[in-house]
Amino acid sequence: MATTGSLISLDDVYRARERIGDRLHRTPLLRSGTLSEQVGAEVRFKAELFQRTGSFKPRGVLNKLATLTDEEKQRGVISISAGNHAQAVAYASASQGIDALVVMWQTASPMKIAAAREYGATIDTEAADIPTAFERLEELVESTGRTLVHPYDDPYVMAGQGTVGLEILEDVPEADIVLVQVGGGGLISGIATAVKGLRPEARVIAVEPERSPALHASLEAGEPVTVEAESIADGLNGPYAGANCVRVCTELGVESVLVTEDALREAFRFMYGRMKLACEVAGAATAAALLSGAIVPEPGQTVAAVVSGGNVAPETAAAILNSNEA
Repeated sequence: MATTGSLISLDDVYRARERIGDRLHRTPLLRSGTLSEQVGAEVRFKAELFQRTGSFKPRGVLNKLATLTDEEKQRGVISISAGNHAQAVAYASASQGIDALVVMWQTASPMKIAAAREYGATIDTEAADIPTAFERLEELVESTGRTLVHPYDDPYVMAGQGTVGLEILEDVPEADIVLVQVGGGGLISGIATAVKGLRPEARVIAVEPERSPALHASLEAGEPVTVEAESIADGLNGPYAGANCVRVCTELGVESVLVTEDALREAFRFMYGRMKLACEVAGAATAAALLSGAIVPEPGQTVAAVVSGGNVAPETAAAILNSNEA
């Protein structure tokens, strides 16, 4: 990894892509004619919901696993997740014969818990909620000797997620604005590293729910801040942004906006109805920023908006799609 200056570098992102190789999909960047006309700018959605396991997460996990020693692989790995990272750890570890243990909490999505198990991980659901899950993780790391694959605050994970940024600028090198939804901050840290390294003038903007503003609050405070995370976008409900992520985003001048729960629901319906993308609510956050006016591009600009995942519970999707209530 980078030894001077930034925590991760553009070269680290390129090395991550080499390690990942052809094991993952190159996801499409899909134009939205409706939204482009509405905001007066060219809008493209980076469809990471089509990635293996249904989200961008395997990019970072595969890069991290590639750095482990044989002895570390023998001991197995451990992680914590609301769902998408759990599935990625399970999938990537199984593909390499590595035993994986993932800490989840009892209020996490049952669908995501089941999916992680089906991919081959052992799931620990002793914790009742997010704070106690992180305590449980610390206990298990110490007692098992497994290597931690952090869901967002590991430089190798961040660099792996940055391969999304490489693909965006290869497909739309003229991108003026790159919108990224944020939970813990690993995805935007990696994407910002790639985008700012290749196109420094581009704006990289974090999008978070008002009810889960961990990175937004941390950037304002200049250090990680713990928040109450209670958004309908469960994939963005991180109680805090990673310290490494806050550092990278601060150094690279990442901007931040918040969206309401109403805006998330509206964007979710838009993605299903107009884009025909069966994303999760977290994946619709970038569309919410555009539809709600939280981000207003200049006329003629090009906007690339990440759609981070598609692992939505059917009952959640049905409830939003069948109602126009706030």
